[in-house]
Amino acid sequence: MYASNRNRNALLVALVVIAILALILHLTGQLQPLEDLAFGWLQPLLRGALGISAGAQAVTGTVADVTALRDQVKQLQSQVTELTIARVRIRELENENTLLRRQLAYKQANPDFDILGAAVLQSNPDLARVVGQDPSNLARYIIIDQGSEEGIKSGMPVVTPQGLAGRITATGTHWAKALLITDAASSVNAVVQSTRATGIVQGDVNGNLTIKYVPQGEAIKTGDLILTSGMGGGFPKRLVIGQVTQVRKHDIELFQEASIQPTVDFARLEFVLVLKKFTPADITQEPTPTPTAAPRPTRSPTPGQ
Repeated sequence: MYASNRNRNALLVALVVIAILALILHLTGQLQPLEDLAFGWLQPLLRGALGISAGAQAVTGTVADVTALRDQVKQLQSQVTELTIARVRIRELENENTLLRRQLAYKQANPDFDILGAAVLQSNPDLARVVGQDPSNLARYIIIDQGSEEGIKSGMPVVTPQGLAGRITATGTHWAKALLITDAASSVNAVVQSTRATGIVQGDVNGNLTIKYVPQGEAIKTGDLILTSGMGGGFPKRLVIGQVTQVRKHDIELFQEASIQPTVDFARLEFVLVLKKFTPADITQEPTPTPTAAPRPTRSPTPGQ
């Protein structure tokens, strides 16, 4: 053990002496050739080490950049979503504003009507403000957000600026059910605008409209407008119902009938008007329809007459 410590001390002394000699030689410039040779050998290793370090820094920077870009993309996607939602809301407000302006114009054009506006509540997801409708489509009705507390009563007509939609058949505190004129249980006293011929407009199970019980002698043709006649007091006069699309007439029958295209788009009802009060028709002032006689054939004069 003594010999080992002695050798270790001798090694340390030798290293110190060598270091002192190397420092003296470096200061005097005598080690310059050896230093140049050593740096020449070590330079490729140093360049490689620097390259590896730079590459590691580049990779670290790239990862940080990718993370930052991902965060920016998420923020931009969130902003796009918010803008899309805002755009949809603005479009809905514009549509609602247009509908309400039409209702206001209808009120101004009919000052004798006591009108209450109502939102349609149906369960169709494609429509706004919907809570319920007949799932079988056999009964055609809508639910509105006005009821007995707002003065709604059964029998009141339901209209839009485009024409007649139906009438109230049931009420709740803040809701009411309106049977549409396209329902098979609906019937409306009607008149042909051009000739004043009268009939009854009825719906069917397919949601189609037909004017029936028009006397054979009355003139009715494709394109004629069909209006409410006001008879019976259930509806005011001159509400637009629709336009004739096809006339069906048989000589052996007492009456003719015609298919009607309604002016109201029942698939897109969002807002309606309930006529709480209107001036009933005075049937004594209604002109009596004059049957249109068929042209009589004329005989050619015979020779000698």
